[in-house]
Amino acid sequence: MSMISVRGLLLTIVMATAFTPAPYAQALDMGVRATPIVIGSSWAVPSNVYGATREINVWLPPGYAGSGKTYPVLYVLDGGQDQDFHHISGLAQLGTVVGTTRDVIVVGIASVDRRNELALPTQDPELIARYPTQGHSDRFRRFLAEEVQPFVETRFRTSGETALMGESLAGLFVVETFLKEPQMFDAYVAVSPSLWWDGGELARQSGARLRDQSNDPRTLILTLGDEGPEMQAPMDVLTANLRDHALPGLSWSFTPRPTETHATIYHGAALDAFRKLYAVPTP
Repeated sequence: MSMISVRGLLLTIVMATAFTPAPYAQALDMGVRATPIVIGSSWAVPSNVYGATREINVWLPPGYAGSGKTYPVLYVLDGGQDQDFHHISGLAQLGTVVGTTRDVIVVGIASVDRRNELALPTQDPELIARYPTQGHSDRFRRFLAEEVQPFVETRFRTSGETALMGESLAGLFVVETFLKEPQMFDAYVAVSPSLWWDGGELARQSGARLRDQSNDPRTLILTLGDEGPEMQAPMDVLTANLRDHALPGLSWSFTPRPTETHATIYHGAALDAFRKLYAVPTP
């Protein structure tokens, strides 16, 4: 073998050693193989509403299999595996492990076209031009009511207690659903809802819609970070209408989070919502 070939072989060995992580290389030497960590189950659910399969992800409490009990269900918007499902199911697991919240089933509904599915129709020409598929939240709501909820209720042991959670555009959908179809869920959690959409029209309509609601018990949890007047102004309109027109059966709260931004608010707000909605009963 020539000197050049020997040097080339040595360089190859050195480079392979340098770029192979030591623990991984050691594991290979020992014959160790990785196994998947299973957090939940993912379902490709056929949808007649959309004419396609849709991704639904489900996290079950650790004791679900052997308990025979029924559980409340938290439906999470933007709940795909590469969206918010793992973040929120992790909070549910934390509450279960440390005993600070009740066990709950977490159902993540994946979004495909967020402005199509989560935004109500707008009359703003600029938004229409920028997002030509926008404004079909009514269709997505029908998908939830006619297909997602029945799928969950027939396959898992549910108690009938339900909640809907979402952030940003998903938060807008939460507020719209609460105002237009309040009977769909028992509780609604809207984190930094994009109420600026359509010039804040949904917030302006909220007073009339609140007056038309029944007095059935419901919970609405709202929160907003330091996100500027475009986000704050319609929230102020909504909370003013809630103060003036909410019926006694509605338990609602608005928590400003001035130290948080749109990018940082979700985890802390979701954790607080878990503690409020699923508090462990006192003995």
